[in-house]
Amino acid sequence: MNDDPEVDPTMAETTPARPRWHGAVAGLVSGAVAVTVGMLVAGIIEVVSPIDAVGSTFIDHVPAWLKDLAIRWFGTNDKIALRVGIVVILGFAAIAVGIVADHRPWFGVGGIALFGLVGLLAAVSRPAEPGSAFLPSLLGALVGAWLIYRLARGEWAGPLATPHRSAVPLGWDRRRFLAVSGAAGATAVAAGFAAQALERNRVQHIRNEIPRALPAAAVAPGPATLPTATSVELDPATPYFTPNADFYRIDTALSFPRIDIDSWRVEIAGMVAEKLSLSYAELSALPQVQRVVTLTCVSNDVGGDLVGNATWQGVLLKDLLQQAGVDPAGEQVYSTSLDGWSSGFPLSVALDGRDAMIAIGMNGQPLPLEHGFPARLVVPGLYGYVSGTKWLRKIEINRWSDAQGFWVPLGWSRDGPIKTQSRIDVPRRGDTVAAGAAKIAGVAWAQHRGVDTVEVRIDSGEWRPATLSQDAADDAWRQWVIDWDAVPGKHTLQVRATDKTGAVQVEKVTSPAPDGATGYHTRTVTVR
Repeated sequence: MNDDPEVDPTMAETTPARPRWHGAVAGLVSGAVAVTVGMLVAGIIEVVSPIDAVGSTFIDHVPAWLKDLAIRWFGTNDKIALRVGIVVILGFAAIAVGIVADHRPWFGVGGIALFGLVGLLAAVSRPAEPGSAFLPSLLGALVGAWLIYRLARGEWAGPLATPHRSAVPLGWDRRRFLAVSGAAGATAVAAGFAAQALERNRVQHIRNEIPRALPAAAVAPGPATLPTATSVELDPATPYFTPNADFYRIDTALSFPRIDIDSWRVEIAGMVAEKLSLSYAELSALPQVQRVVTLTCVSNDVGGDLVGNATWQGVLLKDLLQQAGVDPAGEQVYSTSLDGWSSGFPLSVALDGRDAMIAIGMNGQPLPLEHGFPARLVVPGLYGYVSGTKWLRKIEINRWSDAQGFWVPLGWSRDGPIKTQSRIDVPRRGDTVAAGAAKIAGVAWAQHRGVDTVEVRIDSGEWRPATLSQDAADDAWRQWVIDWDAVPGKHTLQVRATDKTGAVQVEKVTSPAPDGATGYHTRTVTVR
């Protein structure tokens, strides 16, 4: 006698297999849980998150042309674009892992573990990260691997509420799968929101530590007072002083470094007679100066907006180096930030009389977090990639053979003197100009050399001299304007500047890599 229950012989043929989307959903949900749990743990123990660690490691190895391309495409939104790109790539990778894991569950475990390993290695390789930096990736991977294994095998915690025949072979149940995966997805969303809240609280705590005011400072030896916007501004379309909120920001930091103002110190070491170590209070108590300096990013295209002018306050770097006693054999001022970024420029630049400084103020306010609080380097005449270290931690005097700044091994030039440039701001791109009396206006800069003249050419005609704003400082840009009797039609406008050494702006158009763009800014406008 056969005790086995009667089986419908058509059952195996008519019962559908698990749908194809099952593995994709399992992989995507498990990957999301792994990432967001890692972010949450990172926020709790205050270490770098796996996403930021991987993104920062990618930035560390990006070649010059790709960095230039990213900034050209996304501008100051390049970090957002990188984060979105990482999330999209992880999402597709998780889907692929889940599809394979649908038939080989242990492959899913290995795939999630591999994600975790990548994040772990990236985190522990970040400078200044504590030993616990590996925990977020490890814990996130463990949770994600456990989840994808259970989802792939169709193993749910607890019995079915109502016993019934399974809809498909191997006991897979659509409703319970959707319930479990939905709960896991909700967990990922909640963990992500919680992690973001912790990060916002951390950053807000740093902002709360920024002083409300700056110590008194002396201005440059020349003018009795700093120039005012009304005294130097020819056209309000481009403010002479760039507001802090509008000042361009280009750096490699995907998240602000951890800053404790009470324990923060900046060190001057290396080839010096006496090491210096200054707290924020000690740095603020030293004689302060204010200087108007235009900063320019090496990735700024001809006519680009990665340039800004501000009043900077701080301590002259030359004074500190002289106090430390620089070894004459030193060649490079090599600086590092709290997040490990580095730059280097010739020691001779710091000692040649220019107003290089450790800055703690910007436009009359304490240095904003985005621009380097507690302190940053400001070196007139050099692109920021070789000199503009924000969130400053250490300055070391060494030889060129001892160390290289962050971007130099990635294809950018070792020396980064800013090239003479000019830009048309009025008329704006795409503007239609009314026929008759009009103006063409913009800015020009040649830091540490100064702008002597600016000329404008219309439709390949003669170069005409423009009227320049007050010459406030060789390290600051100058506004320029020219009257134009605009006639109907399309017209090509060009501008060029000449610095005070007599050198005319380079006409040949080149890309920013490896040492800054050249070329005349050219704009085509329609007059009606």
